[in-house]
Amino acid sequence: MGETNKSAEMIESARSAVFKESERLEGTCAIIGGYDFNNGIDHSKLLKAMVSTGFQASNLGDAIDIVNQMLDWRLSHEPVTEDCTEEEKKKRESVKCKIFLGFTSNLISSGVRETIRYLAQHRMVNVIVTTAGGIEEDYIKCLGSTFRGKFSLPGANLRSRGLNRIGNLLVPNDNYCKFEDWIIPIFDQMLIEQKTKNVLWTPSRIIARLGKEINNESSYLYWAYKNNIPVFCPALTDGSIGDMLYFHSVTNPGPGLVVDIVQDVIAMDNQAVHASPQKTGIIILGGGLPKHHICNANMMRNGADYAVFINTAQEYDGSDSGARPDEAVSWGKISSSGKAVKVHCEATIAFPLLVAETFAAKKEKASKLNGF
Repeated sequence: MGETNKSAEMIESARSAVFKESERLEGTCAIIGGYDFNNGIDHSKLLKAMVSTGFQASNLGDAIDIVNQMLDWRLSHEPVTEDCTEEEKKKRESVKCKIFLGFTSNLISSGVRETIRYLAQHRMVNVIVTTAGGIEEDYIKCLGSTFRGKFSLPGANLRSRGLNRIGNLLVPNDNYCKFEDWIIPIFDQMLIEQKTKNVLWTPSRIIARLGKEINNESSYLYWAYKNNIPVFCPALTDGSIGDMLYFHSVTNPGPGLVVDIVQDVIAMDNQAVHASPQKTGIIILGGGLPKHHICNANMMRNGADYAVFINTAQEYDGSDSGARPDEAVSWGKISSSGKAVKVHCEATIAFPLLVAETFAAKKEKASKLNGF
């Protein structure tokens, strides 16, 4: 009889462990559920359903929400002081969030270039930071096409054919020859201006000059120049542009073309420091230099108010690329009260979807309201 009671107690203990009473989540957490295609195909509703789908779809949904908050914010939403005049109150409605956009060069090599061009063309971002490849690949695409290949294509065979591989993209080496033919005469003219007019060249000033010279509406840097959007690239020499500067220096021995990076770090940090009373928002695709440069500038103002990271890097090696937003909070690069999310996803997938439900959706809505 004792054995029977002991067995019953063990079973009841096991039952209690398996069927432990739950804390109630209703009203405190969103219910998971995806888009129902029985309701037809509505791309906007499909994207809105991401937030309740779970996993990285929910992170993408949060990113969409945070970017829309960036775009909706106005200084007029903030409390005013008693001495604020009516005229000042009206001006506050026009003060928007300053948006920093950063991305790595591979995204310009890819079709995301057209998405970034759209943002620059319509003045939807205020500051851009990228790598050397993110600059030169934009100009090179105006001179020659990039093609789809395969990740598995053998490097030695491609080298013998004069083809360069970027993931599953192929860039003919002739494109870089065309780039040299285009850029060297511009460097020649810049050197003359440096010597005769004391022009101080910085990376951002060079980028703007090249954006003007390319004069091609498919170029995001043309639109950045045209719309006076500063584009910063502290490592401008780390790519084909660096190669061209090297070749140019051989035929123009010192003092040759001088590029001052100090003036650009001052200008970049000032973009964040002088943003107040604006809020700042950061959108960073990939990691590396653009991610750190934007976050570091925002540290100067005790952190960005909104942040969206999209990349596939992991945090386990201690890299800045893989670091989640909370690590940036510890440095004061994102405000402790800021709204931030990281989407663990390859940016060629996530970013066009995000833009569709934020920047592009708001532009389309505004156009309809204005009768266009």
